[in-house]
Amino acid sequence: MSESDEGGGAQRHSRAAEAELITDPELKAEAEALNGLRQYDLAIRMAQDGIERGDDYRLRLSHILLLHREALNGISSFAGNFRPAHVEIEGSKHKPVGAHQVAELVEDLCEYVNVHWADATALHLAAYCMWRLNWIHPFADGNGRTSRALSYLVLCLKTGVVLGGTPTIPDQIVDNRNPYFEALDAADENWKEGRVDVSKMEGLLETLLARQLRRLFEMAGGRSAG
Repeated sequence: MSESDEGGGAQRHSRAAEAELITDPELKAEAEALNGLRQYDLAIRMAQDGIERGDDYRLRLSHILLLHREALNGISSFAGNFRPAHVEIEGSKHKPVGAHQVAELVEDLCEYVNVHWADATALHLAAYCMWRLNWIHPFADGNGRTSRALSYLVLCLKTGVVLGGTPTIPDQIVDNRNPYFEALDAADENWKEGRVDVSKMEGLLETLLARQLRRLFEMAGGRSAG
């Protein structure tokens, strides 16, 4: 699928016509790191607000745009906005949809989550968001960052708790992207056959969540049974 962030493992880069607001690589990296923290903080605040609202919560297109704006603020002229043109992904076989289809498909993503909120597991909904937003590839840049933030937001909302422990699922993915790319590719292939099957991504998130919560357990002084 897609990536334009720094991190471990293989890389996939979005290519779109866009005037960069920061051209110096070091300054851009610093801005991305700071924005990453701000985006995470926003996702946590959104999760807390949604948990407090309970049954009244619905995932909306505006939530996704807000997460993207926080990630690209001061870096991209399209921060918080869908891409206006076609985009290509270096290192991936996937061909993103045309720009004219983006808004409707993101609305469909939100509808899928809201319709299946009561009957689907938290891992399934989080995995679906991770894959589907990448598949749509709605932004000129920052698709990977926003998909991970959205997925983590939905995971917290569905479980009803802001998940503790470090490194978080998004950070673990950045540290080792290969399993993440493989899970995205598997979901892509299933979609080509007419199926929504994100089971490989669910398995990955399950493993990463267990690692995150295990670290929290250890920080609390917990000991393994033996």
